[in-house]
Amino acid sequence: MVIVTHRMCIWTMENDRAQFPFPYQPYNIQEQFMRALYSALDQGKVGIFESPTGTGKSLSLICGALSWLTDYEEKKKQEAAALLQEGEAALSTSVAPSSNTSSSAEPDWITDFVQKKAERELVSKLKEEELKRKKREERLEMIRNNAHLKYASKRKSSEEDETIKFLQLSKEERTETAGDQEDEELIVAEYESDDESKSKNRFLQGEDEEDDELVEEHVTKIYYCSRTHSQLAQFVREVQKSPFSKSISVVTLGSRQNLCINEEVRQLGSVQRINDRCLEMQKNKHQKQDHEDGAKRKRGPAKSVCPYNKASALQQMRDEILGCVHDVEHLLKLGKETHSCPYYAARLTVPPAQLVVLPYQMVLHEATRRAAGVQLKGQVVIIDEAHNLSDTLSCIHSAELTGAQLCRAHCQLRQYADRYKSRLKAKNVMYIKQILFVVEGLVRVLGGKVGQNPQSQTTQAGTEMHSINNFLFRAQIDNINLFKLQKYFEKSMISRKLGGFMEKYAGSGVTLHTSSSNKENRRTEGLNRYLQTLQSSQSSAPVSSIDQQGAAEADKVLAVSPMMQVEGFFMALTNSNTDGRVVVRKQDVLSESSVKFLLLNPAVHFAQVLKECRAVIIAGGTMQPVSDFKQELLFSAGVEEERIVEFSCGHVIPPENILPLVLCAGPSGQELDFTFQSRDSPRMMDETGRILSNICNVVPGGVVCFFPSYEYSRRIISHWEAGGVFARLANKKKIFQEPKKASQVEQVLNEFSRCIQKCAVDSSGLTGALLISVVGGKMSEGINFSDDLGRCVVMVGMPYPNIKSAELQEKMSYLDKHLPRSQGRSPGQALIENLCMKAVNQSIGRAIRHRGDYSSIILCDRRYSRPATLSKLPTWIKDRTNTHATFGPAFAALRKFFLEKKQKQL
Repeated sequence: MVIVTHRMCIWTMENDRAQFPFPYQPYNIQEQFMRALYSALDQGKVGIFESPTGTGKSLSLICGALSWLTDYEEKKKQEAAALLQEGEAALSTSVAPSSNTSSSAEPDWITDFVQKKAERELVSKLKEEELKRKKREERLEMIRNNAHLKYASKRKSSEEDETIKFLQLSKEERTETAGDQEDEELIVAEYESDDESKSKNRFLQGEDEEDDELVEEHVTKIYYCSRTHSQLAQFVREVQKSPFSKSISVVTLGSRQNLCINEEVRQLGSVQRINDRCLEMQKNKHQKQDHEDGAKRKRGPAKSVCPYNKASALQQMRDEILGCVHDVEHLLKLGKETHSCPYYAARLTVPPAQLVVLPYQMVLHEATRRAAGVQLKGQVVIIDEAHNLSDTLSCIHSAELTGAQLCRAHCQLRQYADRYKSRLKAKNVMYIKQILFVVEGLVRVLGGKVGQNPQSQTTQAGTEMHSINNFLFRAQIDNINLFKLQKYFEKSMISRKLGGFMEKYAGSGVTLHTSSSNKENRRTEGLNRYLQTLQSSQSSAPVSSIDQQGAAEADKVLAVSPMMQVEGFFMALTNSNTDGRVVVRKQDVLSESSVKFLLLNPAVHFAQVLKECRAVIIAGGTMQPVSDFKQELLFSAGVEEERIVEFSCGHVIPPENILPLVLCAGPSGQELDFTFQSRDSPRMMDETGRILSNICNVVPGGVVCFFPSYEYSRRIISHWEAGGVFARLANKKKIFQEPKKASQVEQVLNEFSRCIQKCAVDSSGLTGALLISVVGGKMSEGINFSDDLGRCVVMVGMPYPNIKSAELQEKMSYLDKHLPRSQGRSPGQALIENLCMKAVNQSIGRAIRHRGDYSSIILCDRRYSRPATLSKLPTWIKDRTNTHATFGPAFAALRKFFLEKKQKQL
């Protein structure tokens, strides 16, 4: 079954295509998908496309989108050729008469006008060339001077002033100053705002204009983005299998963590440390080039430069990337072969590439887009696996700080300012003091004080919700211009310099303070001891492997520069007052308390993508319910309903290969009501055990059972173990439980799979395996339980989010205030239901992954029988769902379903 809105039903010959290149004979729904996609791209629409996993969605996206791109480029060539032909014809007709007639045939005033016009154009052209020449000369002069800008301020002062200043220094300070000469890269450069440096800005703007002329023009392209690198790699493999693999230029973008081949940098571990080290090496490279050009060399040891970032090698790798379709693994291999950096080579490939494959955040986050060289103007964006697009946008643009991070950031910046106070310019000192003042205000809001051990400061636990303006007033920082601070962070790169400063001196035994008797030093001695304790705690005593893993994760948190986190939080506070809220959570101790910016209006950041792009396609295997996409993202972003198209298709499997059942009661007649008030009752838990026991008796292979939360899963398993239910289940199927740590997921899945394969050939008492999972956990997305791995998916209860959550309540209140009611329900109520059913749809979609697969889906809760709830299931499941008020008929249908499948296999 295919559902297409009325706006998609009419296709003209101009925006339709009869056939699409495909690696095999496409299904009917694939052809319909490609036609609908082609039409949406050609008309510049915003499309919501739903195609269940197993229906060839990726290939349909590839062949439909690249067919449009090929036709679009060919159409542009034809139009350009036609315009050129018309221009040549017009030129020949205008010149021909003048060669056959005398000049006296035209009036004198016309001849004079034409002559003066030509003269004006010539003068204008000469002026333009002269202006460009002056700009080039100014730019050249600036380049000559730029290498010495850092040292110019030192040379400006006379030798006499330097001597007086030197004599005023103590012996200790003279030693420190001499030793600091090698810290030049850690000092923030002289800072000037736009208003304070108009002439320099005019020059810099001219320089930017020159640079823009040198930047390679972007061809029309398609940006395909998905959630994880594994999903991107799978998509690239589909491109390699497509008919376009030889004719399309493709590049895969990723983070430095995924694309770096420099082992010295890769071993740093955390993303932030890898980024900082890479950028430092790039800076060292430019400084080395300046030295080689004749600039004065600084004393001290040579700084490391990345050997993989050479222009000739990068250009060679760029050409290699454009010549063949590569995924991330191939890029890494190619980078090692050509001895060039895959990260920077991939960025060079973006302008000429026709298909760019990249993660979500590189498209959805503006600063990351700029850094990656992604330009959306007039391009096509396809967002796959977009069922959580709203949540993804909110997470990307939200920020959180703990009390420990705030205290660490304040301590580090204070030490930095104390060490280099004699070398920092007045503007830098002013802005550093403002940052310190704001951090102090944030700590005050959490009920603590800076300069003291955050782990020893107690606070009164509680949660507060503030608008941005109220929070700034509460923290007493409303007089600080956060927009200027944000610009200062960007231009001065103070966070990176502070990170480099701490990496160089932390744990080195060097005293960071300039005077041991300083009052500020005494105030921070306790905090320093606390930080040292955190860094050395792992080696103090032997710990278990689990504790070691937890300590390693804690190390990763500590490795991230706290000032980077502070910078992100400052940036979040520059959002509109109505678009976000600040959540203040006070715990028993300051170190565990936190302040979080919560983005309530993700449409404000998605609007720019929708505005710049020619067309945007939001695709997924399960997009139901789509109401929140339209209301919360599209309509709120200013997209008119006429521009939105929807496409939804059924599955390729025959109807008899799926059995969705809604159970309203269990085997003993107990009504299945898993609301928060009754799900913990012993009767309900026992009934759930009886249902699973009966299912395991008739279902072969693997059964995957989803519970609403980890906590409820733990409680019900404990109850089963005490009552013997767990043992009875284990007699039929070996029981596996979803691990809480992501690193253990693959091991559990491998053991689960091996057990099922063994049971299929072994005639022992076990008929397979039972996997107990959690909705929204690690097994509910991105995991394929195809064939025998998932012959039955059981959903226990409805996974509604925690309605008492302060963040969720604020989100509901925001939607109720800014969005209209629909079908008698408030937007806040609709949000709760949509979040629940999205989670359900993702979980039950783990089974049936290809045309020949079959499975049953059991929804255990009477609330699933409500028409409004059933309507939010995927169409291909909803149309085949049967509701049973008693358990007997449902169990009979389940047993018959698998008996028929077994007979067909014999």
